[in-house]
Amino acid sequence: MSTEASTASTSETEPHPRRWLALFIVLTAVFMDQLDVTIVNVALPYIQRDLNTDYSLGQWILAGYALTYALFLVTGGRLGDIAGRRKVFLIGIVGFTVVSALAGLSQSGAMMVGARLLQGTFAALMVPQVLSVIQAMFPQRERIKAMGMLGVAIPAAALTGPFVGALLTAGPGWRWIFWVNLPIGLLAFVGTLRVMPESKSDRPLRLDLPGVLLLGLASIMLMYPLVQGREMGWPTWTFVVMAASVPVFLLFGLYQRRREDDSPLVPPALFRNRSFVAGSILMTLVFSGIMSYVLVLVWGFQIMHGWTPLQMALAGLGWTIGLGVTANLAVKFGPRVGRRLIGIGLAVMGTGISALIVVIRQYGSATTTWQVFACLFVAGLGTGLMVPILVDLVLAGVPVRDAGAGSGVANATIQLGGAIGVAIIGALFFGLAGTGQPTRAAWIEASWQSLFFNAGVFFVAILLVPFLPRRTRGHGEEQTVSASS
Repeated sequence: MSTEASTASTSETEPHPRRWLALFIVLTAVFMDQLDVTIVNVALPYIQRDLNTDYSLGQWILAGYALTYALFLVTGGRLGDIAGRRKVFLIGIVGFTVVSALAGLSQSGAMMVGARLLQGTFAALMVPQVLSVIQAMFPQRERIKAMGMLGVAIPAAALTGPFVGALLTAGPGWRWIFWVNLPIGLLAFVGTLRVMPESKSDRPLRLDLPGVLLLGLASIMLMYPLVQGREMGWPTWTFVVMAASVPVFLLFGLYQRRREDDSPLVPPALFRNRSFVAGSILMTLVFSGIMSYVLVLVWGFQIMHGWTPLQMALAGLGWTIGLGVTANLAVKFGPRVGRRLIGIGLAVMGTGISALIVVIRQYGSATTTWQVFACLFVAGLGTGLMVPILVDLVLAGVPVRDAGAGSGVANATIQLGGAIGVAIIGALFFGLAGTGQPTRAAWIEASWQSLFFNAGVFFVAILLVPFLPRRTRGHGEEQTVSASS
């Protein structure tokens, strides 16, 4: 997400008189985006059943959104800098709202997946402009408070999504989980037209279209075989294509290096920064585990054992409540002991998922909603210690001149990690469940065995913590904190 200086910025002179109203408007877009990430989870079995889709299409309904969001997030921020943030934000809102309506009208799995891919694309146009608006409209002394409101909007949507999804799915039907975006999108559109000023970068920038295409090609080469391979019986070409994605990723990196002084999509200087590289790998691991565990519960309990959407929502609420309990601790102590909190948080997250493995293995189909709630509550406690400060800590070792680009890359890494995690869990779960007609016993076995991936990535990520800066930026330190500090 770009935070370039704005030609219309009032941040250091006279603050914009309607800046708080403008912030509320753009936060509705963040809320809508995050709501769409979580609201689909509890409705997925009903979508699959009504549209007669296979499980790989079910994965694409979740992973496709995260994939296109990740691919175009940095591009969306750059387009806002070039063409105008208000203009790009409005295009994102209109596109997201229209595509949400089409998702609710889907008559096939392919139509639904196409709508989700487009939703992720338009979300990538909306969301990057939020940080830019905060940068452009708020004076330095008010930005922390504005960022705090952004930090509230995201967990609020994560908390609301499963329950809204459960109520709508059990009531008027799953199509309404997409149509609920229409009034929100209309409110955001009208409000933006009335209160948000236009702003853009004061430096000449160009869109790195070849970079966008190379990164997109490499990501699809990795993701498509990973999601579809099991359905096709893992033919040889799936492994060849996945292996071939590696040199395409390398080609993308070389191309970015060649145009380092000509508006690259990803500034190569970021990947010469040891703490940023370690942090990016850590975020990929962590969010591959956070965003994929829910599929194990959906397939193992909601589909096979008949849990209702409300039961699923209640079980998942454990993670959200746990996060809320410890998030303030992270915000309070992160500036001083951020790296230590990240390590503790990861250990607690791994412990919570390990406890869930033990519970499912022990009780099988008799596992209760409250047992799952308790295990996820523990994992949520660890998440609250880590997630609120993770991106800030990773960026603490990045020079100020690259902080805007680094923020965009970090958030794209989070989304890409989630998409990869969904693909891996799908391959693991159905590979462990075996071929042929599924049985309850086989799916329970596959459930707890698949969760070893989630617990494993949290514990492995601890190995990368020593490479991070000790504390977040601005705690009496130089702006370019050494990775070895």
